[in-house]
Amino acid sequence: VRLQVQNVEKPLYRGTFHCFQSIIKQESAFGLYKGIGSPMMGLTFINALVFGVQGNTIRALGKDTPLNQFLAGSAAGAIQCIICCPMELAKTRMQLQGTGEYKLKTKNYKNSLDCLIKIYRKEGLRGINRGMVSTFIRETPSFGFYFLTYDCMTRYLGCEAEDNYVIPKLLFSGGMSGIVSWLSTYPVDVIKSRLQADGVGGVTQYNGILDCVRKSYHEEGWRVFTRGLTSTLLRAFPVNAATFATVTVFLMYMRSEDNLHECEPGPVIQQPSSL
Repeated sequence: VRLQVQNVEKPLYRGTFHCFQSIIKQESAFGLYKGIGSPMMGLTFINALVFGVQGNTIRALGKDTPLNQFLAGSAAGAIQCIICCPMELAKTRMQLQGTGEYKLKTKNYKNSLDCLIKIYRKEGLRGINRGMVSTFIRETPSFGFYFLTYDCMTRYLGCEAEDNYVIPKLLFSGGMSGIVSWLSTYPVDVIKSRLQADGVGGVTQYNGILDCVRKSYHEEGWRVFTRGLTSTLLRAFPVNAATFATVTVFLMYMRSEDNLHECEPGPVIQQPSSL
């Protein structure tokens, strides 16, 4: 977030690792965890919603095809924006609060919930949903590629329930799914972050998505749309590896072996919805 929204004329960070070092040096290790309350509150509901919608959609579509995997994932991505957008708004605002300060001189928000409450009181529902359209544009195709990649990877690697290496294969498949999903719509994430961070210092720069795209490109060129990509991909692999593997293994564990064989058309571990 900090790399995505920093001022190009007076940049604070030269890159991912310099940003990491600077935050620890200036704000202590706790600076790396600013805004953690928002994801902790929202990610449980988001993942439950995503995997639930994806599973029900793929069953409603009837056939477990690559196209249906993409469509089911896209539907899940679109619906979870309701939670994702306010969550990321609070996270962004909290992460930008007190940049470079060891002890905050001015603390606008006590925590993520306080942040959302104050935004609501000042701007109403529209303020809480700032960046909703860009979040929708990002999440809908992103989750389509997310589930499609996982399905293709698990099939290609031959993830069998009896395989001794099934866990590493699931972790690798999940990690690669996260990377592909982020690469597919990353430029939109940059715009989303800039829109949600807009007005933090009391000055509003953008009138909307197109205005943000135009001004960002005019001032910084095409490279602006790859800002923070390295840190995002470094995070994406382990996070999504853990997410997909945990969901898949948990569903396998919760269902008896007999039910597993009845539900599975073959030995290949498919999407959690197909287990």
